[in-house]
Amino acid sequence: MLSNSTALFADASHNLSDVLGLALAGGAVWLAKRPSAERRTYGFGKATVFAALINGLMLVFASGAIVWEAVGRFFSPEPVQSTTVMITAGLGVLINGGTALMFMRDRENDTNVKAAFMHMAADAVISVGVIVAGLLVLLTGATWIDPAASIILVLVILYGTWGLLRDAMDMALDAAPRNIDVKAVRAYLCKQPGVTEVHDLHIWAMGASSSAMTAHLVMPEMSNNDPFLQKLCKTMERRFNIEHATFQIERQGFDCHPDHH
Repeated sequence: MLSNSTALFADASHNLSDVLGLALAGGAVWLAKRPSAERRTYGFGKATVFAALINGLMLVFASGAIVWEAVGRFFSPEPVQSTTVMITAGLGVLINGGTALMFMRDRENDTNVKAAFMHMAADAVISVGVIVAGLLVLLTGATWIDPAASIILVLVILYGTWGLLRDAMDMALDAAPRNIDVKAVRAYLCKQPGVTEVHDLHIWAMGASSSAMTAHLVMPEMSNNDPFLQKLCKTMERRFNIEHATFQIERQGFDCHPDHH
């Protein structure tokens, strides 16, 4: 705020969002580990989903406010404290770069560590861009460079946030996880011996790393279904990454909800 730079404010908002995201994610992980209760039979697994959704929406809101201010700066230019911008952004490069180095050693063996490394490295690069913008304003006196840089930064931030926000929205709406092919699951169930029809198939995410499904299987000739169900549940977890599968065996086709498939 003291530097009067929208570019630096955009960078700061992004970093603040990361801090809040870590706090929300930490709280969500703690809630997700709590045991289920009588009413919350699934426990608090979806707390991670709401944490990601809140963080993404906050960043979108901040980005909109920054763009609004930046557009106003094009019509009413304001002086920018370029030296303050470069010093502060330089601290951002050191902090984000140092944090990225902490994840460098294990990034090839753990996808989560690799994601954290890439994110922090990208944050350091963004801060470098803010330094360049501050230097250009200092050398040329062209104040429009600062709001232009802030809009570019917002676009970069929104591009990186879109995937997170989209996945969180899907999970909040109980959409099937993107890593699960619903058509493949249905096709596999239809090919099982004795299965003549599959309906009311639903697959949804219970949290950031677990999923569940239910399905009705029409099997007119089935007498003892326990071994069949045990095999089916194990296959769902091993082949399709669905940890919690529930099947209802029916002798005659009866669609409980004919308008909802």
